[in-house]
Amino acid sequence: MFKFLPHPVRGILSFLLYTLNTITLTVPLILLSFLKFIIPVHSFIVFLDRVLIFIATLWISINSFNSRLFCNIEWDIRGLEQLKKKEWYLVLSNHQSWVDILALQTALNQKIPMLKFFLKKELIFVPFLGLAWWALDFPFMKRYSKHKLRQKPHLKGKDLESTKKACEKFKHTPVSIMNFVEGTRFTPVKKEKQSNPFNHLLSPKAGGISFVLGAMGEYLHTIIDVTIVYPEKIPTFWEYISGRVKKIIIDFEVIPLTGFLKGDYFNDPDYKERIFSWLNELWLKKDQKINELKAGRI
Repeated sequence: MFKFLPHPVRGILSFLLYTLNTITLTVPLILLSFLKFIIPVHSFIVFLDRVLIFIATLWISINSFNSRLFCNIEWDIRGLEQLKKKEWYLVLSNHQSWVDILALQTALNQKIPMLKFFLKKELIFVPFLGLAWWALDFPFMKRYSKHKLRQKPHLKGKDLESTKKACEKFKHTPVSIMNFVEGTRFTPVKKEKQSNPFNHLLSPKAGGISFVLGAMGEYLHTIIDVTIVYPEKIPTFWEYISGRVKKIIIDFEVIPLTGFLKGDYFNDPDYKERIFSWLNELWLKKDQKINELKAGRI
């Protein structure tokens, strides 16, 4: 509707709509979440969680409408027909930009249970969104470095305990647990420092996956392997909201979660080696898929 406007004007108007949507919907979401503490009855909490997820889903839907108003993106989305709304999923994806999250929310909204991310504890202080993530039971993680663990050995395993505690909240309602396996956004500089065999990816990390499997293994039966490709260039958030992104490709592949991928990552060296090998093989295939998607061969 507003695609005739200059890109900077589109970006400003789109940003204002994102801000208005976020403030308008996160305030009631946060206030309602306090009812969990006032009425700590399991059946009521399950009902309230559904109300909170409805509000979050509405927020995503309005954001997607915002994108359609100001952007003219050609969406090439593959594999959605394999996905179900009432299933627990572990979602693995490559990571290149903050746009990845908006693109995934747009593609997957109401197709699978709401995406929930493991977040750094410091992100709870992000205005509005931090408390909204808390209200929606996004797990906030405090990871300990090897140096810290050497200084204070009693902290070993505390991060896994907090993950398991957070995942307990996911067991009464289907959820999609999102993991950007590379741990950070891809840049050529980061790629060069790693000296890995991939052209378009950073080295994958198995620890986060193992945390989730250790906490939710009895509920998770399926992995969604996501490949996000920006054929022209990796966009910034501003480029996305101002209508400068022309095409986004998202490929979904469903992988059954077998017993092969379940084990004790921290105490079983054989399992640790096995999941590392599996993940590296998955990433090699993903790197080749990105080559083919960029070249238009698939």
